[in-house]
Amino acid sequence: MDINVHMERGIATILQTAARFYLKDKNERRFITKFIPTMQASAKIRNDYEQAGVHIPPFLIASVASQCNLYCTGCYARAGGICDTTMAKMEMNTENWNRIFCEAADLGISFILLAGGEPLLRREIVELASNFTNIAFPVFTNGTLIDAEYINLFDQRRNIIPVLSSEGNSKETDLRRGLGISTKIEKVMEELRQRNILFGTSITVTKNNLDTVISREYVSTLQQKGCGILFYVEYVPVEKGTENLVLSKNDAVMLDENIHKLKCDLKNMSLISFPGDEKYMGGCLAAGRGFFHINPLGNAEPCPFSPYSELNLKTTSIIEVLQSPFFEKIRLIGKHEAENKQGGCALLQHKWEVEKLIEVR
Repeated sequence: MDINVHMERGIATILQTAARFYLKDKNERRFITKFIPTMQASAKIRNDYEQAGVHIPPFLIASVASQCNLYCTGCYARAGGICDTTMAKMEMNTENWNRIFCEAADLGISFILLAGGEPLLRREIVELASNFTNIAFPVFTNGTLIDAEYINLFDQRRNIIPVLSSEGNSKETDLRRGLGISTKIEKVMEELRQRNILFGTSITVTKNNLDTVISREYVSTLQQKGCGILFYVEYVPVEKGTENLVLSKNDAVMLDENIHKLKCDLKNMSLISFPGDEKYMGGCLAAGRGFFHINPLGNAEPCPFSPYSELNLKTTSIIEVLQSPFFEKIRLIGKHEAENKQGGCALLQHKWEVEKLIEVR
């Protein structure tokens, strides 16, 4: 099946979740009845580009912050060197991000995932994003910086969707993220639930927490707490010495099978698996096939887990990045991996090929 069909179905599922969530209140119904048509308009823009021979991905990942207030085990941003105290002066400014968000809106990009570092450290960027009401901005955050002002922003601008990072139960979360972090996340979830603010949860799936996070009991409990969207992200060993956390092939099969069951059982939640869902979309979605990544300095990268770049968004447009020879070659690697049905993270398995492309540029 065509990737665009798969992606549009996924977007429709997320919108259905939001619609069910926001049918309880008149003001919330007003938001969703305006927002869904904007998503449809964006899909038409992407389709028009497709007809003209230009593929526009519906998603973009924007790491807006190079700083973070936590030191989580196996953090890809720190391992890749982009989450570092020395990087702050080189971060893209509000003007840079405003131009990128404007370009994205004009191209019909529907979702921009804000990440970091810790994106809530860049309050001015989050507030800027809230003004682009035709784009949904899931904010992937550790949750510890969500204060009354942020709660009010999420309430007033429903296109900003907090996605709280968790590792499963309190013991597992605190083990990876720090003592007491789980308690802070629980408090934020309750505040969001009381305000009827749609939020998501992002789980990095490892050998340590697999059994917990795929259990019906755990996911149902998240739903009762107000979580409407659940992201499963398989751990990628970007930090040396953490290979023991990686899922085996049997683990990955178990994850996939359980997520399928959960999707069937929990109709009121959206469950998204990365890279697990990619096999249903013909392979790796990186390098503009489904998304690409912009790091805090503006470098255009295929994926957060593949931090290689030839172009920078400070001086280059999104279209130029999507049509660059480097991204075209990366997409071929992902396509080849899909045809061979290897599964897992394609760019990690072919890391040497990606690095070779950079060396011979």
